[in-house]
Amino acid sequence: MIITTAGRTNEEMNALAINIAKELNSKYVFRRKRSVAAIQEAEKDDCIVVGNERLELYLFGEKDPFFFHPNSAMFRIKRLLKGEHDPFIEAACLRPGKTVLDCTLGLASDSIVASFVVGVEGRVTGIEGNRYLAYLVKKGLQAWDSEISVMNEAMERIEVVNSLSLSYLKNLPDNSYDIVYFDPMFEEHILESDGIKALSRFAVYEDLTHELIGEAYRVAKEKVILKDHFRSERFKKYQFEVLIRKSSKFHFGVLQKKESII
Repeated sequence: MIITTAGRTNEEMNALAINIAKELNSKYVFRRKRSVAAIQEAEKDDCIVVGNERLELYLFGEKDPFFFHPNSAMFRIKRLLKGEHDPFIEAACLRPGKTVLDCTLGLASDSIVASFVVGVEGRVTGIEGNRYLAYLVKKGLQAWDSEISVMNEAMERIEVVNSLSLSYLKNLPDNSYDIVYFDPMFEEHILESDGIKALSRFAVYEDLTHELIGEAYRVAKEKVILKDHFRSERFKKYQFEVLIRKSSKFHFGVLQKKESII
């Protein structure tokens, strides 16, 4: 990975890019008015571009970058503020004070909504396997201004962990989180935005296994939640109770802990 700045740069931006390169143990490359493509062709590597408002991650050979944005979380939180319902929140039975482990963080949309609902009394941790995606999402959650103060606060509260889900789960004690959540790559991809398309090129794909679900069940105090395509075989394979949503392309599955008290 190489680090450079946006085309119109300044000393402050250069200094920030140098610090990010040190943080990520990556190479800083001075922009010198070159295009990102030209720099990548010379370096033969992926590239993070440091701009005034955001960080952009370019895969070598690709034109479109990945950058953090809250995706669907914005309108979902606006709906919740109006007193409307959210399918994920209902499936997980979230309320203030609950704790959530999101094993497939991605753009953090569900984690943002969860953090908003569980509030300052609760806790949301998101796991991302790609260290560069984890870094960009972590920085984006801290810097993005949604112009909704409670949403900004919810984003800032999310803890981002760079790890594979199975490794992280194995190191947690029993009943560590109320809810453990999975939103894996769909068996039939639903690519609803350029952000998701860009994300899919960088994401570390860790498919569900009996071992992974078993560890999630051990770590969950109340339930394990799976969001997946309505045709997915995973629900049946791992014995999730399916909450059917007739008008949606995806459903939620629930593995309820028998001993949980909600």
